[in-house]
Amino acid sequence: MSVRVRFAPSPTGYLHIGGARTALYNWLFARQKKGTFILRIEDTDEARSTDESVGAILESMKWLGLDWDEGPEIQSRNTKLETRSKGSFGPYFQMEANERGIYKKYAEKLVSEGRAYKCYCTPGEVDEMRKKAQAEKKVPKYDGRCRELTAEQRKIKEAEGRKAVVRLKVPSEGKIAVDDVIRGRVEFDNSMLDDFVIIKASGVPTYNFAVVIDDVRMKISHVIRGDDHLSNTPKQMHIYDALGWRAPVFAHISMILGADGARLSKRHGHTSVLEYKADGYLPEALVNYLALLGWSTEDSQQLFGKDELVSKFSLERCVPNAAVFDPKKLEWMNGEYMRKIEPSKLPDAFYKWAEETGSGDKVKGWDRALASKIIEMEREKFRLFSEVPGLIDFFFADSVEYKPEAVDKTLKAPTAKVVIEESAKKLKEHDDFSAEGLEKFARGLAAEKGLGTGKVFHPIRVAISGKTTGPSLFHMMEILGKDKVIARLEECLKKCF
Repeated sequence: MSVRVRFAPSPTGYLHIGGARTALYNWLFARQKKGTFILRIEDTDEARSTDESVGAILESMKWLGLDWDEGPEIQSRNTKLETRSKGSFGPYFQMEANERGIYKKYAEKLVSEGRAYKCYCTPGEVDEMRKKAQAEKKVPKYDGRCRELTAEQRKIKEAEGRKAVVRLKVPSEGKIAVDDVIRGRVEFDNSMLDDFVIIKASGVPTYNFAVVIDDVRMKISHVIRGDDHLSNTPKQMHIYDALGWRAPVFAHISMILGADGARLSKRHGHTSVLEYKADGYLPEALVNYLALLGWSTEDSQQLFGKDELVSKFSLERCVPNAAVFDPKKLEWMNGEYMRKIEPSKLPDAFYKWAEETGSGDKVKGWDRALASKIIEMEREKFRLFSEVPGLIDFFFADSVEYKPEAVDKTLKAPTAKVVIEESAKKLKEHDDFSAEGLEKFARGLAAEKGLGTGKVFHPIRVAISGKTTGPSLFHMMEILGKDKVIARLEECLKKCF
């Protein structure tokens, strides 16, 4: 059996972390098995599906490097989203498939065979049935009153102006089971299900019906998805049975939780993939981290190249227990990946990020050649691209912005003023403005004044940068140059003393 898997997001918002992890696991499995990875857009939620969300999902997938073999491609995003599709098993948008009557055809087949029926009950009536069952301490569900309507009774309902949904006939006894790669055999009691709707009154298929039809017509071999879909599986299995189709192999991957044990949400930080891009994360780092949320190697390896992930990934090593999202670990991992970038290529990668994320204003007016030199010099300190402007922007500022904590901690020391005064005066006559020459100067001043080197180094740093931390002091002074260093020392004397 050739492997064909799909990632099938609903375009009701941006691609979130859980969805990205699902897409990644499908992509890894397909690439490892030399199979086909399909992107399908499940847009049957008419009220909430948007073109903007489709565009954001495709953009996120491309940024992560999760290329798909079949599915939609954006053609234009000027005024209205236009797409074309690649692959022979389309349409890859469910509403397009619905317009072609694909789901209706199978629903009518089930009705004609007595496996499904038209139901004319209103939502209010169904709600009353459920409330009544609940009051009687029964499972709150539809009671099947339209199951055996005669043709005459249906005509009467239609004459009343009632619109019909189509419901699948579900056995009220016994169990239905699924053999899940990750969770083993899972059984569901049919008594907990009702005759559920497969086609809504609007003619649009319900999620569970459309998914089954699409998975079969696209020849999906394995369904790898989040365990929040496990509760949908019994309904889908009944649809497979009713149509006489073989179900794919199922693998339900674990939920992702925040550190507090609650399901991952905005209160835990970023949830959208594009937010991580905007924050300056590298796609390779995010992919690596997402792979470890629910899967691991026997030796608990942490850092993987993409090809290595493909070769080592297996569904059998995915665990059913919930994974905990740790932002600090992701940030650490991103720093590791930033240090893997060749030093000479890091500045271009930073500027590309600034351009693509609308952060160009943060680098406006910078001397790019000088900025590149500084970025290469400071590369060990960066964890995110978004940190770079805040760490080095003082090089390009017209005047220093002094951090209050830096003033309190350093400039209020009894000897700070004299160190800055003497430095401003003596540096005018100091010719060697190399990092080595400047370090020799500062150590000489410390010895002359009988001070520890920290009592000299720290005030000079704050005076010329406004901060207590940053690049190597003497390399920083060398880059700023003699005139700017002296000007900032004199500015500090005016502003802070």
